[in-house]
Amino acid sequence: MRVALKEKKAPRAKKCRVAECRASFVPAQPFQTWCSPDCAVTILRQRQEKQRKSFAQRERREIKVRKEKLKTRADHLREAQAAVNEYVRLRDAYLPCISCDSMPNDNDLMTGSRWDAGHYRSVGACPELRFEPLNIHRQCVKCNRNLSGNAVEYRIRLVLRIGADQVAWLEGPHEPRKYTVEEIKAIRAEYRAKTRELKKGQAA
Repeated sequence: MRVALKEKKAPRAKKCRVAECRASFVPAQPFQTWCSPDCAVTILRQRQEKQRKSFAQRERREIKVRKEKLKTRADHLREAQAAVNEYVRLRDAYLPCISCDSMPNDNDLMTGSRWDAGHYRSVGACPELRFEPLNIHRQCVKCNRNLSGNAVEYRIRLVLRIGADQVAWLEGPHEPRKYTVEEIKAIRAEYRAKTRELKKGQAA
C-alpha cells in the first residue's frame, strides 16, 4: 500500500525587517527576517547598538546606586535644600524681591539668574526652619548676598505677604529637629514633585 506524500508548502513571502527597506522576499529559512546580505548586516548592527545602549543604561544605574551609597548626610541636606529652593524660586517667579520689590525681567524668568531663595531666619540661626516654605522667598542676589539678607526690609514685606501671625510663628521658638537621611530624601522627592507640578501648570 502506497502512502501519498504531502506536498511541501512553499514559504510565505515576508517584509524585510529593516524599516528603511521593507521589501517583500521569500525567506530561505523560517527565522530569516532580512531580504539581502546588506539588510542582514543592518539588522545585526541594530541589535548590537540596542545591546550597547542596554548595557550603558544598566551601568549608569549601577553607578547611580554606588554614588547614592557614598553620599553623606550633608550631601543629602544640600540636595534637599536645592530642591526646596528651586520650588520657591518657581513659586515666586512673578513676585518682586521679598526685600526690595525689584521685579524680574523676561530673561530672569527664563534663566533664573540674579535670583536666590532667601531664608528669613537663616539656616545657621534656625535650622529647624531650613525647609519651611513660609521662611523662604524669592530674593534678588543683591539683597540676599551683598546685603546679608536685607533682614529689616525682608520682614516688612514678609508681614504684608504672609501676615503678622505667620511671621510671629516663624520668629517664635521651635523644637530642635534632627532629620534622618530617609526624611531628607523624602523632602527632596516631595519638592521635586511640587516643582514638576508648577512647571506643568505654567506650561498649560
